[in-house]
Amino acid sequence: MAASRSSKPSNVSSSGDAAEKAVAGPSSAPDGVAALDRAFAILFAFRPNDKGVSLAELAARTGLYKSTILRLIASLAHHRLLLRSDEGLYYVGPATLQLGALYQRSLQLGDVVLPLMRRLRDQSGESVSFYVRQKDLRVCLHRVDSTHAIRDHVREGDVLPMDKGSGGRVLSAFDGGRGELYERIRHDGYYLSLGERDAETAGISTPVFSAARPLAGTFTLAGPRSRVDEALMLRMRRPMLETAIEASEQLGGDAAPLRAALALLKPEEAR
Repeated sequence: MAASRSSKPSNVSSSGDAAEKAVAGPSSAPDGVAALDRAFAILFAFRPNDKGVSLAELAARTGLYKSTILRLIASLAHHRLLLRSDEGLYYVGPATLQLGALYQRSLQLGDVVLPLMRRLRDQSGESVSFYVRQKDLRVCLHRVDSTHAIRDHVREGDVLPMDKGSGGRVLSAFDGGRGELYERIRHDGYYLSLGERDAETAGISTPVFSAARPLAGTFTLAGPRSRVDEALMLRMRRPMLETAIEASEQLGGDAAPLRAALALLKPEEAR
């Protein structure tokens, strides 16, 4: 939530700006420029469902004085990062789309997910795969193998069913699957599978979202049930959700469902 604002009038002079509290948008960089931090706070104050935001609402969301916001908006509008309507409402400008397109063109999915998959492998000791949906099947797009000699032998390019295993269940759930099971998966943000696809294999999966495709794919940590037991999977829920959040944010996706699921985990369940 935004920091509480002073009751000082909105026409306060610039000398009062130093008294403004830190805003709740992106945190201030230790060696950064305060004006840039405030400008970014204004941009990040916009929400997906906004149909235009008033100056008063921007002040409430950022904790900044209106005078400060107006000065920064002049620069943001000059560079087409913000637009102002005749009714006095503000909108994110077209230059943000240009920047987003540049980011998307320079982004390779593997560059994002593979380092995170290696981290999960190191945390758990087990293999991690990244699956994407192709019609009624799922395909292993990326794979980081366990260091153990005995492991589930999935390879990049392998095609697996959607109706068995944690990866397929999660892809189905977050791609509109109906029924109590899929409702629970969407609520929990993950799914545990014990011998569902293969009697000797277990796994846990979490979804990953992106700007290009709402459901980019799923992280799946899996291995033999002798090692990947229920205790390990329960312990890995928090790292899996946190990693899915990190990947989704890097890909420009909406990580809100994952954050809501993460908040459901009790501290004692996350150890």
